[in-house]
Amino acid sequence: MTRGVLADTGPLYAVADEGDAHHKRALRELQKLMRERREIVVAYPILLEAYSLILFRLGRRAASTWLSQIVSAPFVDPISDDYRRAMDRVHTLPDQSITLIDATVAAMANRLKLPVWTYDHHFDVMKTPVWR
Repeated sequence: MTRGVLADTGPLYAVADEGDAHHKRALRELQKLMRERREIVVAYPILLEAYSLILFRLGRRAASTWLSQIVSAPFVDPISDDYRRAMDRVHTLPDQSITLIDATVAAMANRLKLPVWTYDHHFDVMKTPVWR
């Protein structure tokens, strides 16, 4: 999977919400990822988080449409070591508001050797490669 990116919730949500501040950027980046023939890999926790945000902010129709579009993406499960590393990471950076989901994605990205497609500066703080 060297030609992929591990998606964070922000860009996935921004693609769906025309009112999101990052909507146009997310669409441009999605096009760039497609031109570069990069796979957008989605961790199951991100799938759940993005779907929930879309459902509660944009409604059932938007959530259903989004889900039908993302169903062809390659999905990956975190392993128990990813969760352990995430908990350790959160504890080692107590001055940061890093969510356990973000820390888990960072651990997965490091294990899978994939950069993260994100708008969240915490991935830089966690020294996780970010796709830009």
